[in-house]
Amino acid sequence: MLLFLPGLICDARIYAAQTLAFGAAHAVDSYGTPDAPADSLPAMARIALAEADRLGADRFDLFGHSMGGRVALEVYRLAPQRVRRLALVSTGIHPVGANEPASRAALQAVGHERGFPALVDHWLPPMVAEANRANPAIYGPMREMCLSMGQTVFDAQIKALVNRPDVETLVSQIACPVLVMTGEQDGWASPAQHAEIAGRIPHSELVIVPGAGHMIMAEAPEAVNDAITRWLDRPAP
Repeated sequence: MLLFLPGLICDARIYAAQTLAFGAAHAVDSYGTPDAPADSLPAMARIALAEADRLGADRFDLFGHSMGGRVALEVYRLAPQRVRRLALVSTGIHPVGANEPASRAALQAVGHERGFPALVDHWLPPMVAEANRANPAIYGPMREMCLSMGQTVFDAQIKALVNRPDVETLVSQIACPVLVMTGEQDGWASPAQHAEIAGRIPHSELVIVPGAGHMIMAEAPEAVNDAITRWLDRPAP
């Protein structure tokens, strides 16, 4: 089974093009419930493992995007023997920076003070390559998805991110084939950052997708699916 993990205020809809293309694929739709969302990355990882159990998948290929990439690392930490292949996409492995909690809190405040749509309309545009923001087929459904998640989920997921576990020693221990991928125009999780990630993980392949921003699966589905196909063709232990 191929298991997809969504990022911050995203759900299974962000993987629509991937679940359509890969028959044995499943996207985790949420981390908890709208009223009681998971607020730590390890808790999200346990939800992902429970979903694999529910689907009867003892071993699986694991694809994590953005925050979902960090969740994928926690899945690997908890159950490395179950992960055949790992994809870390538009994500990071760096620890919390000195200014990160304050900048994320300021974004939360936009939602609390001006309403969640204002937060989404402030946060989402830079996540998408400029040329794709004007494409209603890409941007419209993405905005609708993010709006549907709500402030409670956003706050819980921000709490998880600013309290994330350290992965410095974990990444060098990854023994399965790893796809490290981001968009050429991703200003949040840059190609340079992903080159560094790939350089620290054995058995990794770096893919930079031309013309795509952070929301790479919806912005460049064919290129992403081609990279997934090559990744799935790599022999796994």
